[in-house]
Amino acid sequence: MPQAPARPRIAITYCTQCQWLLRAGWMAQELLSTFGPDLAEVALVPGTGGVFHIACDGETIWERKADGGFPDAKELKRRVRDRLDPGRDLGHIDRHR
Repeated sequence: MPQAPARPRIAITYCTQCQWLLRAGWMAQELLSTFGPDLAEVALVPGTGGVFHIACDGETIWERKADGGFPDAKELKRRVRDRLDPGRDLGHIDRHR
């Protein structure tokens, strides 16, 4: 019997010094509400030094310093969708660009 493909892991590394836990938690909730069954987990990873980094199976989805701040929910969901299932319709998110 063929094995189902492994579901990806999202890691959100946030700066504890900057108090970004609530932001990271909100983004995790947004991803779980949209992609929940398709993900193995969304992990919150404490960090320091102004870090805010979102990765899917180790590949960067968003990095605060490189991408210029924080993603809004629409952009984050688009980037995760493009990694998981590029043909997937995100409903209203895709229609209001």
